[in-house]
Amino acid sequence: MKFLVTGGAGFIGSCFILQRIANGDSVLNLDKLTYAGNPENLSSIADHPNYYFVQGDIADKSSTAKIFRDFKPEFVVNFAAESHVDRSILEPEAFLQTNVIGTTRLLSSALDYWNHLCKAGKDSFRFLHVSTDEVFGSLGKKDPSFTESSPYRPNSPYSASKASADHFVRAFNRTYGLPTLITHCSNNYGPRQYPEKLIPLMVLNAVAGKELPVYGDGANIRDWIHVEDHCSAIDLVVRNAAPGAVYNIGGNSEFSNLEIV
Repeated sequence: MKFLVTGGAGFIGSCFILQRIANGDSVLNLDKLTYAGNPENLSSIADHPNYYFVQGDIADKSSTAKIFRDFKPEFVVNFAAESHVDRSILEPEAFLQTNVIGTTRLLSSALDYWNHLCKAGKDSFRFLHVSTDEVFGSLGKKDPSFTESSPYRPNSPYSASKASADHFVRAFNRTYGLPTLITHCSNNYGPRQYPEKLIPLMVLNAVAGKELPVYGDGANIRDWIHVEDHCSAIDLVVRNAAPGAVYNIGGNSEFSNLEIV
């Protein structure tokens, strides 16, 4: 299968690409290579005949339109995003630009491409948007876990931008018929994670004998999933889920009830 993966040089995106190449799929990785995108994450497949890399911005419609025309992907998996909460507090407009405007322009390019496919191509095409469970807000100690039907209550500019992107993805499905999917995942951990994230930050600080920073009063509880498991779940969804479906990955979800089409 042919995958267009955006933001594939990042932590989760690179894991997904490595899985796909190992599976025999072809992948074109579109990545802007900002601070969190590291080509070394994919150095082991840099010369693989099924792997292609384009440095670019999902907000550049002329570039993405050309990629769709030339590469002709069967699946799009959108990882491209500004994703750090603290950075979003300091610079919220950067999150608006990438997460909302960028995603919407990528959707527009995908729609233009999809509209010119044959019926079989239209039926099998999928655009999967990788989101976060932070769009649902936070939970009290006795609250039940989030589900796919939980209301949106974002608490930071980051989660607000991801929530907005989710709404545009849904709107392109309902308004234009574009076969979109959305996944919401809990916190990831694993190899190649950017060091500003909690687990690598704590480990690196501990090794260096530095203080371990605590968020808030230290009473927060997080739900974790290994990045390999997350990426395997994304592949299952993009290959099998019905258009318009939304799945939570990790925690309490309806993922076990994935509708196979």
